[in-house]
Order: sequence, then C-alpha cells, then structure tokens
Amino acid sequence: MTRQIIRLTGEDRVPFLQGLVTNDVARAPVWAAMLTPQGKYLADFLIVPDGDALLIDVDARLADDLIRRLSMYKLRSKVVLEAVDMPVARGTGPAPDGAVADPRHPALGWRHYGAAGDDGTDWDAIRVAHCIPETLVELTPNDTYILEAGFERLHGVDFRKGCYVGQEVTARMKHKTELRKGLAVLRIDGAVPAGTPITADGREVGTVFTQSGGQAIAHVRHDRVAPDMQAGEARLSPL
Repeated sequence: MTRQIIRLTGEDRVPFLQGLVTNDVARAPVWAAMLTPQGKYLADFLIVPDGDALLIDVDARLADDLIRRLSMYKLRSKVVLEAVDMPVARGTGPAPDGAVADPRHPALGWRHYGAAGDDGTDWDAIRVAHCIPETLVELTPNDTYILEAGFERLHGVDFRKGCYVGQEVTARMKHKTELRKGLAVLRIDGAVPAGTPITADGREVGTVFTQSGGQAIAHVRHDRVAPDMQAGEARLSPL
C-alpha cells in the first residue's frame, strides 16, 4: 500500500472540498471520490479530520493529478494544499490509540496516521468477499462510474449534501430504475490477469479483476451473466 497524504488547511477547507467531492465532508472520516463534470471517476480517497486540518489519504499514483485538479478550483478560497510525508498503518486486529475505522466497510478494519505497518491481512480476500473496488484495479480514471462500482453501498456518496462536480450525472444514474452494468462477485475456476474480458455464448459479458479463494470481482452487464462464462482459460459462473 503506497499512499500519499495531502494536508488541507485554511478556514474554507470544509466548504471548499464540499463542493468538489461525492461525500459529505462535514461527516469525516468519509470515503469519497472526485469526478469529471461528465460524472466519471478521477480519484478516490479517505478524508480524515486532523485538528485544524483535513487529511486526504489517496493512492500515491493519483496524488499529483489530484493536487493539480484541486488547485484549479481554489480561486479565492482560503485553503492551502500540501503533500506531506506521513506514513499510514492499517490492520484488522485490535486498533491502536488514535486509529480511524475505515468508513467503507467494517471488514476493512482501521487506519492509523503517523505510523507505518500492516498486520498481514489478506486485503484482496476481504475485497473480493465484500465486492470492494480498488484504485487503478476496478476503479479506472476517466472511465468508471461510481454507482456501478458500489460507492452507494460502501458509503462513498451522499445524495443529500448538495452539488459537487459530476453530481448531476450521478443523480440521474441513481434515479434510473436499474443499473444495467456494475461490479459483481463471481465464482472462478482458474486464474487470469486482471482486465481479462469475460464472454458467454460468443457475447461480451464484462471484465474480470481481483481474484481470491475461487471468487472474483468482475464488472459485468447484468443481463448477460450466464451459468457458464469464460475469461481466458478460466471458467466463471454466478454465485
């Protein structure tokens, strides 16, 4: 886990973020995302209060772009953005003093800011068991729609907080009768690289991603999921 902490200070820090991200910053710690105006995912992160600051805990590979995008919106807001060198520990055992519960799902345990370490938890197994997407695996910048990725189920979006970038598209998807596509957990016999296409009866079903313990997270067209599907040399079927 390589994370970058972005420290956000200044008296406008809460209203500044509130108008940009998918979740209610006033309720931090929360999991949230930043979207394009067209409603597509750009980055996901945890937002954690830290005294007179907010910590944005993001995958290090997306940090520079996130800082650049947030800086574009600063205008006259009284905020300061700074990438800081702060280690992050995580685990699922007894939480140390000052640890923060992961807001996505209880199975993800806790994070502790200012200390490094990992208790050896099999995180992929947890994610597959609970269909929890991972940055740059199931979540692809400029491609993923967050409702298809389970953000509502995992407390990553708030539909009562008001406007944010990409909110209109997300709200329209929310009020559809049913999402045609999204993440699902399937049985898998075999192993294939993440990103391998899934087919059934010669038709494209979707894409397989993280695999663990005979199951896999896949992004699928729900109406094409079949009893016998194939991805490379692996066979898949519904749970």
